[in-house]
Amino acid sequence: MRLTARGTGAAVLGGVLAVFGLWWRYPGVAGLGIALLALVSAGVVSVLSRAKVAPKRTVRPRTVQRLGACTGVVELTGTSKRFPVVFDATDQVAGEVVAVDLPLLAPGRRVKVEYPIPTHTRGLLRVGPLTLSRRGPAGLAHARTVVGDVVEVRVVPRVLPVRGLPGGVRRGHVGADERVERGGTDLVGLREYVPGDDLRRLHWATSARTGTLMVREDADPARPHLAVVLDDHAESYAGAEDFEDAVEVAASLVTVAIAEGHPVRLVSSSGAVDVELPAGAVDADASAVLAALADLKAADVTPAGRPLPVRDLDVVAVVCGARAELSALTLEAGRASAGVVLAVDPAPARPVSAVGSVLVLRHPKAEGLLDAWNTAVSR
Repeated sequence: MRLTARGTGAAVLGGVLAVFGLWWRYPGVAGLGIALLALVSAGVVSVLSRAKVAPKRTVRPRTVQRLGACTGVVELTGTSKRFPVVFDATDQVAGEVVAVDLPLLAPGRRVKVEYPIPTHTRGLLRVGPLTLSRRGPAGLAHARTVVGDVVEVRVVPRVLPVRGLPGGVRRGHVGADERVERGGTDLVGLREYVPGDDLRRLHWATSARTGTLMVREDADPARPHLAVVLDDHAESYAGAEDFEDAVEVAASLVTVAIAEGHPVRLVSSSGAVDVELPAGAVDADASAVLAALADLKAADVTPAGRPLPVRDLDVVAVVCGARAELSALTLEAGRASAGVVLAVDPAPARPVSAVGSVLVLRHPKAEGLLDAWNTAVSR
């Protein structure tokens, strides 16, 4: 409990009036001072007693996409049988104060109030604690009660609608230079023959060498690998919001590729993120990728990235900003069967262009880049 600024002023003024009124024998002035002191005392007494209320605070969901709906819920149950209670409430979200509007709590009644948790910042948000403030008469004194623990809400990048990868775009055998368009196979493994296997898939060279019938396992040419290279160099972007758009482009491409069963590789140019998922990954794997992107920050200094392995060079999507050095990025994308550079550019001169075999897409927002991907890349 403590006096408010108004209560402190009233107490000082009341004391001065009472002292000088008694000293100079002015009953009216002294009476006014004593009355102010009595009012301040009543305000203090009114908030000294423990409020008869049972509070509860929850936050749902704990993982949410950026700009998505996250809600805090305050439930108050009045245990007093005589007097209503009025509270002011505030919650802490990543160090910022969020006001919560609570109605008058009648004796024996229960109120439930929902309030939005801001999710405009990607990353891990610390929410709480919730503070309930009770004011005395005329706002001269107030008491505070801390409700609920500090909880963590993970804000992941938005996943925007986008079509998948171009079908049938695969390189030839691992390590070979030829490229296979809408056909061909990629030998990814061998296993022993079991009754019922197609005899046309026997690998005769290995079978003859080992004395055991071996069957080849080939990659589906309609499910190419997707490698997404996210440029996380801070100087590549005109502003922080441009980097957020780039992260959302990368998250959307990776998510749709996982949903369609493609092998996926996501790597940031700084090396802070490097995630590889095989074909047939599930939603939990997609959630792990989003969690990795949630904590990614733009780096001040970006070391030279390692080149992608040959097995990941079916479809390579490089996501960058308008100020990125395109020569190195297009060189990496040009190693793939299908290379695309998606640049978040606030003022694109040419929305669609090409550098050699690499398609370059430019747009100020993530939604526009993904629409361009749907038109020019996915088919």
